[in-house]
Amino acid sequence: MGKEDRPTKTEISTMTFSICEGGCSLSSVTGLDRTHECWDLVNARKDTANTGEIGVIEWAVSEKPVEYEAAVAFMEARAAEIAAGTANQLVWLLEHPPLYSAGTSAKSSDILPGASFPVFKSGRGGQYTYHGPGQRVAYLMLDLRNHKRDVRAFVQSVENWVIDALAQFTIKGELRCGRVGVWVDRTHPGFPRHEDKIAAVGLRVKKWVSFHGISLNVEPDLTHFGGIIPCGIQEDGLGVTSLVDLGYPVTFAEVDEALRQTFIARFGAVSAVDAPL
Repeated sequence: MGKEDRPTKTEISTMTFSICEGGCSLSSVTGLDRTHECWDLVNARKDTANTGEIGVIEWAVSEKPVEYEAAVAFMEARAAEIAAGTANQLVWLLEHPPLYSAGTSAKSSDILPGASFPVFKSGRGGQYTYHGPGQRVAYLMLDLRNHKRDVRAFVQSVENWVIDALAQFTIKGELRCGRVGVWVDRTHPGFPRHEDKIAAVGLRVKKWVSFHGISLNVEPDLTHFGGIIPCGIQEDGLGVTSLVDLGYPVTFAEVDEALRQTFIARFGAVSAVDAPL
């Protein structure tokens, strides 16, 4: 390995630790410097789309719900193969049966009495979140060596990809410093704050290959979020929402196409393949 290829101390830490959800929470990851302030991460929205050669990115959509443990096992194996150069990159869209997943920062106190769904530990960044029918999950197994070796820029691109996709339906998604995910401001003038989370972002990068990804609420049963404190956030005026809850009765096919088009604009071309599970 030449000097120009040797990862920095910061890069080594980044590769071996989970990425927390949301831009501002990146500063809590061990080994990352704090040179970016919240304003830069939330408001700058630099265009980090790559315009160079990136290799093949496969795009797969599962038609039936996929068990969480099986999906994670596949992701981990595929990410290792991508790192070894023996498999193509993959974006995998799917749904899960109802469950709660616990990120690396999850606290047991954030599981509330009466929670009725199974809980799975996850290697992704972040805390507790809900997955279930009506929610589009997109797992991103991407090789950052083919894009840009900048984990901060990559996470910003993922967040902005979700915001771009929401904009296809004239929904304004926003980031909030200190709060994970993508939010919709529903505050009315003269009334208290009312902001709802519509998408979660939780990633992990190992050997410069990402896995886990995003979850976008299309038409889930929002009462299912009541078994947890989502992402550890429990403040007045903050909740969860979905496209349908906002008055946009879109189909999964429409959401998938919005995600595909905006992904291509930001990350490059994709090639449709059969879903792995």
